[in-house]
Amino acid sequence: MNSEDMRGRARRALLAAVQGLMLALITMPFGMAFLVLTLLSLAFIPLGIGLLTTPLVLTGVRALADVRRRLAAEWCGVRIRAVYRQVPRGTNPWTRTFTMLGDPQTWRDVRWLPVDFTAGFVSALLPALLLFYPVEGLMLPFGLWRAYTGGGTYWYAFVPVTGEATAVGAGLLALVILRVALRFTPNLLTAHFRLVRAVLDNGEGELVERVRVLTETRRDAVDTSAAELRRIERDLHDGAQARLVAMGMDLGTVEMLLDKDPAQARQLLARARRNSVDALEELRDLVRGIHPPVLAERGLGDAVRALALRLPLPAEVAVELPGRVDAPVESAAYFAVGEVLTNAAKHAGADRIWVDLHHTDGLLRITVTDNGGGGARVGAGSGLAGIEKRLGTFDGVLAVSSPAGGPTMVTMEIPCVLS
Repeated sequence: MNSEDMRGRARRALLAAVQGLMLALITMPFGMAFLVLTLLSLAFIPLGIGLLTTPLVLTGVRALADVRRRLAAEWCGVRIRAVYRQVPRGTNPWTRTFTMLGDPQTWRDVRWLPVDFTAGFVSALLPALLLFYPVEGLMLPFGLWRAYTGGGTYWYAFVPVTGEATAVGAGLLALVILRVALRFTPNLLTAHFRLVRAVLDNGEGELVERVRVLTETRRDAVDTSAAELRRIERDLHDGAQARLVAMGMDLGTVEMLLDKDPAQARQLLARARRNSVDALEELRDLVRGIHPPVLAERGLGDAVRALALRLPLPAEVAVELPGRVDAPVESAAYFAVGEVLTNAAKHAGADRIWVDLHHTDGLLRITVTDNGGGGARVGAGSGLAGIEKRLGTFDGVLAVSSPAGGPTMVTMEIPCVLS
């Protein structure tokens, strides 16, 4: 092994030892504290106090577990899956508490706490012990044995140190331990995170949650499609169909009046022509509402630019899409952006809007920002809940940042590939 490899192995071992030491001495005491707080909050539920404290404590436990999951992925590449049940927004403390207590992932987090500050503490401390223990052994031949023995025997591992000769033997053993430590210290830290995964991982729950989400989004998609069909039927019946029927009646009357009253026939022909123009315009509007021609012909970027041009306030659109999105995703994204822009123009009190579309890491990300007064919330009657359901059909997500006083940023992400 060359010196460069040796230095690289030493750096990795030292990093793993320091990381394990940080876990053992800094983060694990929080686990003990949260376990005590959790037990106290649960005990106080019959008194009513626990209904207020339990959601806060369990949220803290979840945050602590999330930190460990993130560190496992970043430090050792160990992925720990977790699926939490959604707590409905604006629920009362009773519902919030028992929704969280009914979540299997919550109990995995709580069960992990005592494991973490016992077996987890030892497994996190082992890398540092294995790496730093040889330092003591290497110092024994240089006179440290005199301070340790004090005229008696000092045991370094299984070597009894009584004099200089045995101190040198302990030093040689320390070299062997150091070589082993450089090789296996990162593996010990990985073993710690695998222990964490054995307690926290929720692979089966992820599948169950996935099925539940797909069932809900499919139901929403079916409901939305049925409502859309009813809207199209109503628009055709009340608009273009009525005009076409009137135009047919006018043309029938024209046939009878063509020889008897040419002037009246010309008036009816002019009215029929107007009806045909109006019917054609309504059909175009109807088709545009189903799938806008500009979207089909020029893609999502230009279609969003066309939406921005129709707004009553200035809007800047930035597009970085090197290809086309699949038609269903493109349509969902287009109508979602249209709804967000309409909300911003009508309710935000903004005088400028910025739209950014780009594709990165397999995600279509769309951000709509306005400089209005803020206060937008999903489910607050702003139409954002409908957008969330629309995006959910394609595994998309919606995030809203809208503090009081603004600005409002609505971010939409949809997994997709570009053609």
